Amino acid sequence: MITFTYTITDPVGIHARPAGILAKEAKKYESEVIIEKTDKSANAAKLMAVMGMGIKCGDTVTVKISGSDEEQAAEKMEEFFKTNL
Repeated sequence: MITFTYTITDPVGIHARPAGILAKEAKKYESEVIIEKTDKSANAAKLMAVMGMGIKCGDTVTVKISGSDEEQAAEKMEEFFKTNL
């Protein structure tokens, strides 16, 4: 399992559009991508679950990636977060 943390910089947080893009990115990998914020967690490939977390600008999330392609997935997901969120 590979883990990284990221503080959301998008002014409106993870709303519908970025959540959809995030889910699409997470589905590219065999590994499971889980996003955690305080007491909540969601599979990043599940759009409604991610939106239901209510992640706002300034929130710090932990991303956990585990599976057969976790190294590649972690690298690409971290890059995705820095570019889009």
